[in-house]
Amino acid sequence: MASSLSLLVAIILCFSSLRCSNAIGKGYRLISIEKSPDDGGFIGFLQVKQSNKIYGSDITILRLFIKHETDHRLRVHITDAKRQRWEVPYNLLRREQPPRVIGKSRKSPVTVQEISGPELILSFTTDPFSFAVRRRSNRETIFNTSSSDENFGEMVFKDQYLEISTSLPKDSSLYGFGENSQPNGIKLVPNEPYTLFTEDVSAFKLNTDLYGSHPVYMDLRNVRGKSYAHSVLLLNSNGMDVLYRGGSLTYKVIGGVFDFYFFAGPSPLNVVDQYTSLIGRPAPMPYWSLGFHQCRWGYRNVSVLEEVVDNYQKAKIPLDVIWNDADYMDGYKDFTLDLVNFPHAKLLAFLDRIHKMGMKYVVINDPGIGVNASYGVYQRGMANDVFIKYEGKPFLAQMWPGPVYFPDFLNPKTVSWWGDEIRRFHELVPIDGLWIDMNEINATGNKAPLGFKTIPTSAYHYNGVREYDAHSIYGFSEAISTHKALLDVQGKRPFILSRSTFVGSGQYAAHWTGDNQGTWQSLQVSISTMLNFGIFGVPMVGSDICGFFPPTPEELCNRWIEVGAFYPFSRDHADYYAPRKELYQWGTVAESARNALGMRYKLLPFLYTLNYEAHMTGAPIARPLFFSFPDYTECYGLSKQFLLGSSLMISPVLEQGKTQVEALFPPGSWYHIFDMTQVVVSKNGKRVTLPAPLNVVNVHLYQNTILPMQQGRLVVTFPARASEGYATGKLFLDDDELPEMKIGNGQSTYVDFYASKVSFALRQGLVIERVIVLGLEGTEQTKRIEVSSKDQKYVVGSEDKGESKSFMVELKGLEILVGKDFNISWKMASTNGAH
Repeated sequence: MASSLSLLVAIILCFSSLRCSNAIGKGYRLISIEKSPDDGGFIGFLQVKQSNKIYGSDITILRLFIKHETDHRLRVHITDAKRQRWEVPYNLLRREQPPRVIGKSRKSPVTVQEISGPELILSFTTDPFSFAVRRRSNRETIFNTSSSDENFGEMVFKDQYLEISTSLPKDSSLYGFGENSQPNGIKLVPNEPYTLFTEDVSAFKLNTDLYGSHPVYMDLRNVRGKSYAHSVLLLNSNGMDVLYRGGSLTYKVIGGVFDFYFFAGPSPLNVVDQYTSLIGRPAPMPYWSLGFHQCRWGYRNVSVLEEVVDNYQKAKIPLDVIWNDADYMDGYKDFTLDLVNFPHAKLLAFLDRIHKMGMKYVVINDPGIGVNASYGVYQRGMANDVFIKYEGKPFLAQMWPGPVYFPDFLNPKTVSWWGDEIRRFHELVPIDGLWIDMNEINATGNKAPLGFKTIPTSAYHYNGVREYDAHSIYGFSEAISTHKALLDVQGKRPFILSRSTFVGSGQYAAHWTGDNQGTWQSLQVSISTMLNFGIFGVPMVGSDICGFFPPTPEELCNRWIEVGAFYPFSRDHADYYAPRKELYQWGTVAESARNALGMRYKLLPFLYTLNYEAHMTGAPIARPLFFSFPDYTECYGLSKQFLLGSSLMISPVLEQGKTQVEALFPPGSWYHIFDMTQVVVSKNGKRVTLPAPLNVVNVHLYQNTILPMQQGRLVVTFPARASEGYATGKLFLDDDELPEMKIGNGQSTYVDFYASKVSFALRQGLVIERVIVLGLEGTEQTKRIEVSSKDQKYVVGSEDKGESKSFMVELKGLEILVGKDFNISWKMASTNGAH
């Protein structure tokens, strides 16, 4: 497909120069529209106004389908009216299908100018055709394709080139369009390239398309002091460039259809909820996956694995999961075991030992299947005809085993064969999860032009699907097949880590951000990438702690574990050629690990509850601050701090040589989780310089929160010094091996916590604090209760002068089982001596 190669080059050159012609076409005119009789949508037809040959011929007649699919979701679908075009397969990403009517337009008069829904209203002009979407609540336009903006032209729809644009207010804050390492932070920067095409490109490459394709963005605006968020998805798997100019956004796509979804919000959490209700809720993760993971390419035999586990124990650093990169394989061939360095009996004895300790074992798997007549996996694959074809034969590429064929996961026979191979390997080695890597299908492991030293775009998948169209969904389709296989084999909740992702991947897999460097910049970028994937519906995400390669300075590794301990997915991983980077290799890093990971492990009930919330509503585990403070515009571009859930804020050191950190505190009271006598109070939000010695990370808990922790601890935070207040929290517990994560199955417990601090008889200074848990079973056995209190110290601004102290009260010895209604209250002495 030389034509498509030259086309993509032309698009990229046009994008990088920012001097693209705005006159590729004259657009289309709407010649008819009517209500669909079956599904409540509207079907219209568009006719090209003036055809030309730039990037190929225009498609003459297009079909338009518009539907308010829910109160908060609007779909606009545009495709060829006469011929079926490639779309993301409906059996992979399950969603409503537009009417399958393919026919001629009926040139009836256009009488409809506006299609209204409960939250979003779509209006359009007929000649040239354009459409706009606005909110009902405030009449704000959120998307407008009218080319009255001089920076873009009319809609273009050719076989291998589609273009459409929208105008934007210049004060919009945009987030998304990944996967991309963004050195300027999470907020999108005008005139930076945003290319979406999955590639095996190391994550330290900045502002370039990486392992995943997520053509979705969130737009956060502050309108007259009130925040409104919405999101836009262009569901298309073909390669595309997105040009963001600040005042406009232009999509340039090399195939497929325009399939837009608009999500009304209006809060960031609402947006992600609405988005994941379409693309699939994030997969429930097993409890153990929230522990700390250790991996390295270069654990060359079982003895090394034993040594690593023992050294973590000696250093008193928690470790829940040990991983093997490709070292365990026989000649890098999938589903094999190197019986010299990993003797079967010795490996099984090791796994039996760690399993008894509660630890888990995960191994890597690359999709390339070695072409080897004596290799059973290959033999069975050939017998079942499971490989991607090129010129009628399986496409031959080069990967770690040498010559390889690539499984075609769009083929149902491949899904069955893949599941059988995973079953066979699991019977050989009882793994606890699978790590699927190299699934962008770049056959050299290096960046290359489209179609060069990778699967050619003219290769074919099952049922005649071209690689040209399906390239970016390869990792997604592999994750679906792997998830099904592990569920069938193990009968319990699968754990899968995938490098390549697409829209909907979070429903099946976790993600790590790929081959990063042991540099301060990579540490900083890891936060932005993590926060982006929460927006993409992939909340279980993290980066290689201490960097994949090259050597990592000791100070940087200290600071990295202080961040990585709070990644949703927390794993140390290193390259074969890099020096050893396990956390016990340096004394100072081991101390930082004990501190930071020690806190992570205390927070595991909280993290697991966030995992449940993510599965139920899509809510990210790690979030930008604007998710909780959308009206506080100071945090819209903040990428050096982040939240876990709605209320736990991490403010790490991200620069060399620093022993303090300047942190932004939104309005309210923030309690230091490592030392709860320390609190930052601000009425209006402010920046505070915090001490941060080498082994210290600043983590603060917001007011109005009840935080469940290990060993039965509940932390309740009221606004400091307030005479009245409330706090809420949640706790979810279940048998984490159950495939499904839900309440009401007899094997799970969900608790809503509520505490209030009520002033009654204020003149006497009487205060009651109350914690209530409802609807649980169990008995109360209270043997001994200790009550202690401490003064709290404040970091305050000038606006706080003259205000009084508050106290931290701790009760110990409450042996109340989770499952029993209980009520705790006490009275505090007032300053005038009353009780």
